[in-house]
Amino acid sequence: MDASTRPPLSAAHLSAIVENSSDAIISIDLDGRIESWNAAAQRIYGWSADEMVGRNVWPLIPEDRRDEEAAILERVRNGDLVSRFETLRLGKGGMEIPVSVTVSPIRNADGLVIGASKIASDLREQYDLRQELLQSQRHFAALAQNIPQLAWMADSKGWIFWYNQRWYDYTGTTLEQTQGWGWRDVHHPDHVDRVAQKVQHSWDTGEPWEDTFPLRGKDGNYRWFLSRAQPMRDKDGKLVLWCGTNTDITEEREANERIRMLMREVNHRARNMLSTIQAIVHRSTKSANPELEASIINRIGALSANLDVLSESSWAGADVTAVVRSQIEHLAEKKAQVTIKGKDGIVFKPAVAEALGLAIHELATNAEKHGSLSVAGGGVIVDWRTESGDDGDMFVLDWTEHGGPEVVPSDHEGFGSIILNRYPRMVMQGMSKVDFARDGLRYTLRAPLARMLANGLDIAGNPVSA
Repeated sequence: MDASTRPPLSAAHLSAIVENSSDAIISIDLDGRIESWNAAAQRIYGWSADEMVGRNVWPLIPEDRRDEEAAILERVRNGDLVSRFETLRLGKGGMEIPVSVTVSPIRNADGLVIGASKIASDLREQYDLRQELLQSQRHFAALAQNIPQLAWMADSKGWIFWYNQRWYDYTGTTLEQTQGWGWRDVHHPDHVDRVAQKVQHSWDTGEPWEDTFPLRGKDGNYRWFLSRAQPMRDKDGKLVLWCGTNTDITEEREANERIRMLMREVNHRARNMLSTIQAIVHRSTKSANPELEASIINRIGALSANLDVLSESSWAGADVTAVVRSQIEHLAEKKAQVTIKGKDGIVFKPAVAEALGLAIHELATNAEKHGSLSVAGGGVIVDWRTESGDDGDMFVLDWTEHGGPEVVPSDHEGFGSIILNRYPRMVMQGMSKVDFARDGLRYTLRAPLARMLANGLDIAGNPVSA
């Protein structure tokens, strides 16, 4: 049966469709009086059919929307269909309700317009979601446009499609100029290829990106920026977006350079002072006690070696490997008999590094004079590591001599013993042990790792547990 032969729907059937619709369906005459009011209209607006049928539609219309309603009625009188539009209507308590409305003319059997049918969809839920979205957008815009960094976003392939206003204010460019790979134009020619290669690696692998380089401002001058980008992934782990920032570190670099210059000057003067002290010791003893003179001068030299190592990091800390190597330099060709097997990447606080350096110097000097380094076939193994135990992570250093003459314990505690035994307790809160074994002296140092590390980090910047 096609549409032309299908019998028309009964009035009861049509009434049921209207009454069970989820949208408010209202009919009015050309003067705006309400003639029908379905259940959904009551649910949305709050008035019952008994309250509204026969009344004018104006109680539903906000004061500032009355011209809108008058224009709608005029179009309906002209036989026009008013397509879906969004507006506000009033509920029973006077609350404004966002709705989507379609208005159609109602015609009699002769085709004359005798009224209007209004179908209204409740938009409150969508409106709330839209408001939340707009609020989120406003929050994002407020954050993105007011952070001190230059900020940008790129798609999963690294194509940059958005910059914040600070980027444009600094570079003086437009999105058309710098979208995609256009940002290369504001990079310094000495750095751009390196930067592009490194960032492309991150685009390809999905690894976070970090680099430091100069960017040209709109005034033509370059400033240094620390730049980072993090990959954003969806719930399935697929990379969908990159978010990046450029932080101006020009003043910080300049301040650090001034500090480095000052530290170099201080270290230079400190070394000169140590040299002066060595000269004073030499002249004061006048070779009356050559052994004492050499001992004092060598220990001052150990302090100077520590100073050189710490100067490299501006006194932020010293790597254990660098400390050990610096304190065997005075052995000259005999340092070839020393085997270093320690764990790399352990950075100690300056005071700890100084104490360790003096201990290594003392051991090396004794080995050269009396121990395994006093003979051609002897040797030393210096090994250090970290160990986990009930007391937390510990730093353990072993100095093991072999192939030397038989070791004879000293019958008194000299300054060297103080350096080897008391310093670990005072500076490192650790313990030391000296074993005068027949085949060579063995010295072991154990101390809590967390107390010794520079800022609680290893050389790679990774936290080390206490």
